[in-house]
Amino acid sequence: MKKRKTTTTGIIMLGFLMGALLGTLLLMLPISTRPGQAIGFLDSLFVSTSSICVTGLSTINIGQTFSLFGQVVLLLLIQFGGLGIVTFTTLVLCLFRRRITLPDRMLIQSAYNLDTLTGLVRMTMRILKVTLLLEGIGAVCYSLVFIPEYGLKGIWYSIFHAVSAFCNAGIDLLGGNSFCAYRDNVIINVTTVYLIIASGLGFPVYWEILRVLRPRRGAAEGAYSRKMSVHTKIAILATAFLVLAGTVLTLLFEYDNPQTLGPLDWPGKTMASLFQSVTLRTAGFATIPQEAFRPASCLSYLIFMFIGGSPAGTAGGIKTVTIVLLLASMLANIKGKKDVTVMNRKIADETIRRCVAIVTFSFSVLVVLTIALLAVQRSDFLDTLYEMTSAIATVGLSRGLTGVLSPAGKLIVTLTMYLGRIGPITLALVFNSHTPSDSVSYADGKVIIG
Repeated sequence: MKKRKTTTTGIIMLGFLMGALLGTLLLMLPISTRPGQAIGFLDSLFVSTSSICVTGLSTINIGQTFSLFGQVVLLLLIQFGGLGIVTFTTLVLCLFRRRITLPDRMLIQSAYNLDTLTGLVRMTMRILKVTLLLEGIGAVCYSLVFIPEYGLKGIWYSIFHAVSAFCNAGIDLLGGNSFCAYRDNVIINVTTVYLIIASGLGFPVYWEILRVLRPRRGAAEGAYSRKMSVHTKIAILATAFLVLAGTVLTLLFEYDNPQTLGPLDWPGKTMASLFQSVTLRTAGFATIPQEAFRPASCLSYLIFMFIGGSPAGTAGGIKTVTIVLLLASMLANIKGKKDVTVMNRKIADETIRRCVAIVTFSFSVLVVLTIALLAVQRSDFLDTLYEMTSAIATVGLSRGLTGVLSPAGKLIVTLTMYLGRIGPITLALVFNSHTPSDSVSYADGKVIIG
């Protein structure tokens, strides 16, 4: 990094690109596919990009096409994409006992948007340990269902789906119907919801919660450390609100739909609605086929998918904190306030500009590439918009369009998944680079808006 003077954003962009291309080559090897199965370059590129960008869209049947070797490649791509190049680079340096230099520490600081250079390597290693722990718990829970059903193969299924769920990838080995066969299975539903929410909150939220719950040294019993930060409060409250809102809207719009919630009893309706709401947080698993939902439901789902999870986690989207700050900025302007405040704390103008840039970039990419896909695919508008929102937010839910994409359509969706994964990250880092402002100051210009 010091020799090449590569920027942090360049490292992340190049890391995901090289990972996707390497995965493409590995998946094209004969050893990666089952006997009698073959995969072309476009499909291999699509699946590899979908895996490393933890999206979950697939133009082929994953379980029926790939051998154990190919599935291991997918698992590594998902884990790499979920945790990111920075975490894995730090892990490799530690494994080979390389010294973590100042540029390396600055890279970690920028990637996690932190304001200190101390304890960064220890925090990265903690992220890896927590990830393995939570994925391990999920694998054990999945094994209670998969081992009795699939035997020894159920162990691999449990590990794969635990990693896929925690990294918000949504890729499954169950035949292409995701978890639809387990719609009434409480263990599968609860485990998947737990993994998605746990990873979607973001790693900094974990440390904040643990720090708050840990008693102060030398303090009386029951005395705890300082309160949660504004970021943690926003992430937790926004996540809870969006999950609850998605569940209620699904119940409201689909309770009598014979293709979705209609045949279920109320406990079943509630569980299926909760699962659908949680999986919209960029997870991509499904217990109900997406094409069966009514248009009103799908339009509301577009909003939930576009927002996504919380920062510094494995989820995609523009992030919960981003949308909360934008709403706070809008309210401040409506009320004529000079400063944007959230929970009695002032939000810096630079942060608001960063939020605007991320949302503008993501929405612009979504509009432009949706038009492009409509031009080459000539598919249904709602199905296309659903597909592209799922791709830009790295969700992985589809209304059946993925499997019938043309070669040009596959390239467009592949590009969308890549930009959706690296776009918000790189923009956030660019705005966090603290570059000096221009020395030239211009005169004010008056414009009319509204």
